Amino acid sequence: MSPRAIKDIDGFRFFFFSRENDEPPHIHVEKGNGSAKWWLTPEPRLVYSLGYKAGEERKIERLVKTHQHELLQAWRRHFGR
Repeated sequence: MSPRAIKDIDGFRFFFFSRENDEPPHIHVEKGNGSAKWWLTPEPRLVYSLGYKAGEERKIERLVKTHQHELLQAWRRHFGR
């Protein structure tokens, strides 16, 4: 599975994998050694977070919520839903 980069914000890379269309819309986030996964619908919700400090997790949450519409549109365009 190769990642499909969507957006870089403040050093965080937002992406999804092309073969994950059997899951609900979601986004992966990476920076340094940290990684996280967020469901995008119905409301953004953290699935997992590894290697991030609490402040970084809060920042990612704000970014996902702020860019939810854009990230969801990218998911739908890519997966045809």
